[in-house]
Amino acid sequence: MTSSSTDFLTTGRRVIRREAGALDTLAEALDDSFGRAVSLLMAAKGRVIVSGMGKSGHIARKIAATFASTGTPAHFVHPAEASHGDLGMVAQGDVLIVLSNSGETPEIADILAHAKRFGIPMVGISGRAGSTLMRQATVGLLLPQVPEACETGIVPTTSTTMTLALGDALAIALMEHRAFTPDHFRMFHPGGKLGARLLKVQDLMHKDPPLVPTDLPMGEALLEITRRGFGVVGVTDPQGDLAGIITDGDLRRHLDGLLTHRAGEVMTANPRTIGPEALAGEALALMNDRKITCLLVTAPQTRTPIGILHVHDCLRAGVV
Repeated sequence: MTSSSTDFLTTGRRVIRREAGALDTLAEALDDSFGRAVSLLMAAKGRVIVSGMGKSGHIARKIAATFASTGTPAHFVHPAEASHGDLGMVAQGDVLIVLSNSGETPEIADILAHAKRFGIPMVGISGRAGSTLMRQATVGLLLPQVPEACETGIVPTTSTTMTLALGDALAIALMEHRAFTPDHFRMFHPGGKLGARLLKVQDLMHKDPPLVPTDLPMGEALLEITRRGFGVVGVTDPQGDLAGIITDGDLRRHLDGLLTHRAGEVMTANPRTIGPEALAGEALALMNDRKITCLLVTAPQTRTPIGILHVHDCLRAGVV
C-alpha cells in the first residue's frame, strides 16, 4: 500500500484537530478540584515532586521544569528509581504530583505507599475516576474520556497532550498568584534567547560614560572621544546634568574652524537617552530607529548620566 503526501497531510491535520478538540474538552471539564490542587501546591513548604512512568514520565519531567522556572521549586523523581532509594528525595513538607493515565501503573505503587505512610499530600492526574491513583490522591484531576489521536487508540497522544496542558495550567496559576515577574523569570533563564530578551540596559551598559563639560575646548573633547572609543562624548552642564552629545555628525557639521569652538557650541542639545531599567531590546530598537550606535543612560527621573550603551553590547549579548 502506498501513501501520497496528501494522505500524510490529512493524517497530520486529523491528529492536531483531535488533540485540539481534546484540550477544549479538558478546559470545560475543569472544576473546583483544580482550585484545590493549586491551593495544595501553594501550601507546600518543601518542593513539588512530579512523577510518572513511560510517556507520563516524559511529561512529568517537563511539568517539573516548568514549575521550577516559574518560581515553584520542583523536580522529577522516576518511580522505578524511587523504589531503589530515590524515595529519600520525597520528604514531609513536599507535595507530590503523580501522573498515570490508567491510574494503575505498577511502578507508582511504592510512591503512593510512601505518600500515605508519611502524610505527604498528593495531586493525582489520571484518565480513570476509580483507579488506585485517584482513590489515594489528596486531590484528583480527572482527564476527560476522549480518543487518542491514532486510529488504533493505543498510542499515548491525546492523553499526554491533555496532561501536559494541565501541568502548564497548574504552573501558570501558581505563577500568577505569586505575581511572578519577568525579572524573576530572567533569574532562572540567564542564558539563551529568553535570557537575552529579558536583559536590562543596566546589565549591559558601561558605567563610566565619556563626558566633558560644556566649556571644554574641542581639541580636548576630540582627545576624549578618541581615548574612550565610543565615537561620541556626552556634554554636561555645571550641575553635572546631561546637556548634549557630540557625535561624528556634529564634528562634520562644524569641521570648518572646529578647534576654535567649545564642546557646548558643537553638541546636539537634549539628546535621546534611556533609563537603566529599560529592556536592552528597547534600547536596541531605539538605536536602530534613530540610526545611532550609542545611547547615554541617565538616572531615573533625572538628566544625570550614569552609563553608556553601544549597539555592539546588545548584539554580543544576543539581544535582537
